[in-house]
Amino acid sequence: MTLIVLLFLIGIILIAAEVIVPGGILGAMGAILFFAACVLTFLAYGNWIGLAAIIGAMAIGGLAIFLEFWILPKTKIGKRAFLNAEVTGVSAAIGKEALDLIGKSAEALTMLSPSGYVRVDGQRYEAFCQSGQVPAGAALQVIGADNFRLIVTPSHPPTHP
Repeated sequence: MTLIVLLFLIGIILIAAEVIVPGGILGAMGAILFFAACVLTFLAYGNWIGLAAIIGAMAIGGLAIFLEFWILPKTKIGKRAFLNAEVTGVSAAIGKEALDLIGKSAEALTMLSPSGYVRVDGQRYEAFCQSGQVPAGAALQVIGADNFRLIVTPSHPPTHP
């Protein structure tokens, strides 16, 4: 009897830990312990008590799912643990608009080393500078584009002492 109760308790703890450590492994181990406890109950106490153990295990599993998906997200801890925001950005090639930008002036928003961000006509773009490092605020010119970024060069070549 002690082993059966211990297997049920450890199974409950593992299923509860599944909420904190996602991945399915702890929940699966908890389910296996529930199954083992039910089998031991059948062997030790017969069909009716074994059936009661299965019903109890299913009730505990259902309660765990209810708490995890309907109650926990509404608690203070759950609001911090669950993702509520939606990512709406996309990663796509610049496309045809890049052809219109070739030859335009740009300003380095970040240091390009050799990649960074530039502003062209009030829009922010990722850029690559073929000349190497360019400080933020430098005047640049768009000379081309590849799949996901503009290719820029300094408008006035840097002077070296």
